[in-house]
Parts: sequence; C-alpha cells; structure tokens
Amino acid sequence: MLKAINVTKTYNAGKKVALNNFSIEVPTGSIYGLLGPNGAGKTSFIRIINQITQPDSGEIFIDGQKLSPEHIQKIGYMPEERGLYKNMTIGDQLTYFGELKGMSKHDAITQAKYWFEQLNIDQWWKKKLSELSKGMAQKIQFVVTVLHQPKLLILDEPFSGFDPVNANLIKDKILQLKEQGTTIILSTHRMESVEEMCDYVALINQSNKILDGKVFDVREQFKQNLFNVVLTDIQSENFEGFKARYTPDSIIQENGLISFQIRNESNTNELLEELLKTGKVRVFEEKIPSMNEVFINAVK
Repeated sequence: MLKAINVTKTYNAGKKVALNNFSIEVPTGSIYGLLGPNGAGKTSFIRIINQITQPDSGEIFIDGQKLSPEHIQKIGYMPEERGLYKNMTIGDQLTYFGELKGMSKHDAITQAKYWFEQLNIDQWWKKKLSELSKGMAQKIQFVVTVLHQPKLLILDEPFSGFDPVNANLIKDKILQLKEQGTTIILSTHRMESVEEMCDYVALINQSNKILDGKVFDVREQFKQNLFNVVLTDIQSENFEGFKARYTPDSIIQENGLISFQIRNESNTNELLEELLKTGKVRVFEEKIPSMNEVFINAVK
C-alpha cells in the first residue's frame, strides 16, 4: 500500500536532519507500527505522506502510484495534536470534514451515524466540542479520521486521553478496520499496543531507520537465549549438580516451587533432559523480549 524510498527531510537550511534516507514498505491490509523516541523523525514522515511538507529527496508510492494530491482522499490522518472546531456542533463538523474528503452530505451523515452507533455516542450529534471531555473529543476526532473510509489510515498516538475501557473500544475498531482491508500506520509509545496489534514495525532513531520487519522477527533478533523454568518435586542432589553445571540466575523457592532463569546457547533438548532429572518441569519457555525491551535496547 505504501512504499517509501530513500526519503530525506531537513530543516533550517539543511542543518537539522529529520529523516535520512528512510525507506519502508507497508503491506496492504496490515497494521504497521512506526516507533521511535520523541524527535526521531516519525511526525516528519507522516507529514510528508499527507503532503503537508515535501521531502528534500526520495520518493513515496501509494498503491503503486507516485504520491500525488489525488491520494489525499484515500488517506485518513489522526494527528497527535487534535484539530477540531470547539464551537461548531459535532454533526456539522462531521458533515463538513466528510465533504472536504469528497463525500456527499448524505453519505457523510450516514457514515457519521454508523460510527456514532459503533462508539456509543448517538446523543452527541447536536453538542459542541467545547461541551465534551478530552476523551469524548478524541472519539469525535477518530470518527472524522475514518469517516470517508480511507484505504490508508495513519494514527498518531490514537489512545492518548482515553481511559482503559475506551482505549480497548478504539483498539477493537482499529482491528475491525484492518479486517475490512484498511492499511494502518500506527505511531505510538504504547509498546503493549504494538505487540497486540501490529504485524510489522519500523524503529526510527535520530532520523535513521535502525530496524524493521515483522514484529515477532524483530523481537527474536533481540533474544538472549534465556529460558524461564519452574520445577516441583525437586531431587535435591540432582538439582545441586545441575546448578554446578548450568549456574541458573535468580533462583526463587516458594511453596514447593523452584523458579529461575537460565541461559542456554547450545542444545535446548539437552537442557530439558537435564532439567527432567532434577524434578517435575512445570514451566520451560524461552524468554522473548517485549517490544518495550527491544525499543530500549535498540535506541541505546
């Protein structure tokens, strides 16, 4: 759906590099996580896709075609800094923004009412934005973004301002849009959302892409051959011998259970066989780093 090739963007007459030869490919119908510390270049890239700014060099393709003004109607963009009219009724705003995206008034109203029902906000049609809480206003911003049924949806911190119940509601609607074929770029600092929702991820740091790929593959790159183990019915003598050979870390003994981590870079089956000689193996699982751990280690 989206392909960026060697996109470079600078500010202050080239003194500040926001993006440096940045390239990614976003598969159609996927959720693609765009991650990075504050100031890494994520927002600059998003603004280029939306043609708010232009790159100094490089190319972007949407659905196989070079990015052009005609693509604006295929894109839905929810910025981190929301932008709605405080003293305009919600219904009028949705109709107005729908028409800006090429919808008829009738279609805009029909789609708006569909989303009002989906998000349990039917009673807000005649309210002004100034009458709503931040979380309620966030829901309206989300509806504005998806109203015209975009093929490419760009969400910048979409869960900001939501309580856990409404954050889950919006997450479910995003996943529903993906199931319907929408391609989604998700920029967020919530690493648990990346693990739950994203198929692919790219990490930008100091204007450069430092890794990308499928979420599971990226996490695999950072694993350290650590295993979590829980044993019961310990054979003390055998376990002492095991400790002498393998030196497990952080041994915790509680209620007849022994828990620890162990590093193993050779044969996993041999390790499991040795564990079975020491007692009953209740848990034996490889510790795959979370996206939060990947983020911290990669940026370091």
